Amino acid sequence: MSSGKRVRDLMKDIFEFPHIPYWFTIRQAIGIIKSAGLEKAPHHMVVLVFEEKYHLVGTLGIKEILRGLEPVYLKTSSSHEHSAHEGGMALSLVWDTMFDMSNKDVLQKPVSDILYPIEHFAGTDDHLAKAVYTMLSDDLFLLPVLEDKRKLVGIVTLQDIFNELSGPIA
Repeated sequence: MSSGKRVRDLMKDIFEFPHIPYWFTIRQAIGIIKSAGLEKAPHHMVVLVFEEKYHLVGTLGIKEILRGLEPVYLKTSSSHEHSAHEGGMALSLVWDTMFDMSNKDVLQKPVSDILYPIEHFAGTDDHLAKAVYTMLSDDLFLLPVLEDKRKLVGIVTLQDIFNELSGPIA
């Protein structure tokens, strides 16, 4: 990798990623993910979530949707112990109904309830090493790129940085 490579050299346009408003429902997000083919793509593919003024507020992937569909009682620890057999049977029953697409209450929740919030950004002039450090430190697949610390102008992905670092293999 050239020592002069900057984030702007590898960033992608935000419109290369599927995107939705934060008030979309989980049902609508599932439709977007399926129509974009993201359910067949690597696990790191996400949909960008924007607010009214087109400020990026978060990302939404398959992992966030599955967590959003998870019944509340599985998210809290139970006060009583189950045997492995009883617990396995209970989880099996939950699994069978967990993704029932007729469950309107869960599917009508807005994606803002389950999205992964955007907390880290890169600048267009930041060195790729700084972007990699941020992404690895915070377990991020992508990093939004801001111009003048305000305007969202692109996205840099860990995959693109890896491809740049690894270069052609002889």
